[in-house]
Amino acid sequence: MSLSTLPTSAAGPVGIVAPVLDVVVPVYNEEIDLEPCVHRLHAYLAAEFPYRFRITIADNASTDSTADVARRLAETLPGVDAVHLTEKGRGRALKHAWTHSDAAVLAYMDVDLSTDLGALLPLVAPLISGHSEVAIGSRLARGSRVVRGAKREFISRTYNLILRGTLSARFSDAQCGFKAIRADVAERLLPMVEDTGWFFDTELLVLAERAGLRIHEVPVDWVDDPDSRVDIVSTALADLRGIVRLARALGTGRLPLAALREQLGRNPLPVAGVPTGLTGQLMRFAAVGAASTLAYLALYAILRTGLGPQWANLTALLVTAIANTTANRRLTFGVRGSGGLWRHQAQGLVVFAIGLGLTSGSLALLHAVTVPATALELAALVAANLIATGVRFLLMRIWVFRASRGGHELSMNTTPPTV
Repeated sequence: MSLSTLPTSAAGPVGIVAPVLDVVVPVYNEEIDLEPCVHRLHAYLAAEFPYRFRITIADNASTDSTADVARRLAETLPGVDAVHLTEKGRGRALKHAWTHSDAAVLAYMDVDLSTDLGALLPLVAPLISGHSEVAIGSRLARGSRVVRGAKREFISRTYNLILRGTLSARFSDAQCGFKAIRADVAERLLPMVEDTGWFFDTELLVLAERAGLRIHEVPVDWVDDPDSRVDIVSTALADLRGIVRLARALGTGRLPLAALREQLGRNPLPVAGVPTGLTGQLMRFAAVGAASTLAYLALYAILRTGLGPQWANLTALLVTAIANTTANRRLTFGVRGSGGLWRHQAQGLVVFAIGLGLTSGSLALLHAVTVPATALELAALVAANLIATGVRFLLMRIWVFRASRGGHELSMNTTPPTV
């Protein structure tokens, strides 16, 4: 097999028995690591994987000798193929290779092989059996063993928390370089994925989840590559832009996920004792609450320079309470239209009054025992707001935005809204 630059309309391999698994290794300027990686992966698959396989090296616009190394590997190792793309982008390389593959299951892994190969068969087995449509390795799942620095650990966990809060994601690890998807599902899902870089994984998983596809998670043993070429800052900014774009696309309903869910998706199983929609509501409420709390604390700190603590607290809490009710009405509880808007705001102000009582009470108690600094005031307000948050959610769910009132149904969306 030889290295070639394939046009986007090129057909898959001709005259070759289709493999069950195609493992794509996306690379950019990996002339040193590529050869030992592919030899190790090939040896493992040949010895341990019970089905026909292919390894596809997807070189996306490397400027070093990566292309020559890939060509040599494709010529000397059976079951190894290579493609060269003239444009950079890991997502672009994966989408191209998966789109042109004839395998039943499509996978990929990073060239550094940070993930232990022993997890490969558990990753793809649920897809071969038909149990799941997508499978991911997770460094955050119970049973995983991870060796990496505190900085990367913090960034990874923070990113996945952001996904849970903004896009209601339920998978635990979006960016582990160890994933697989059934080819028939990829054929329908990949045209909807717009990102060509590092956000590709996240976008694919969010769309799969929204389409009702089952995502199987495999705990992995993972060792960080100290020579990683990933620019953390630029990647994080690109991911945040991707989250905003995807949230907007999901919110406008321009993606045909309903049709995909009808054809390929599964309805979520009910959980005994948990009201329908409660988990999603809690996650969206938490995201709105976090944003409201940050806005409240910033506004309080600004107002405190010219007002006393009680007036600064009252003003900041009132402004953010109105915004909070509006956001929860639309995002958390899915209420559409203007019907009941003023009643909801009035009831939200009652809930606000309870929060005001808790926060003002905490300030009054604090000033009764000491003369606190602004930082101590803020700490007391955070604690009081945590208590008020739980009360606020319960009141909003069972009183302000309950599904029916005297037999009259509110205009509520039956699908989870997007933050």
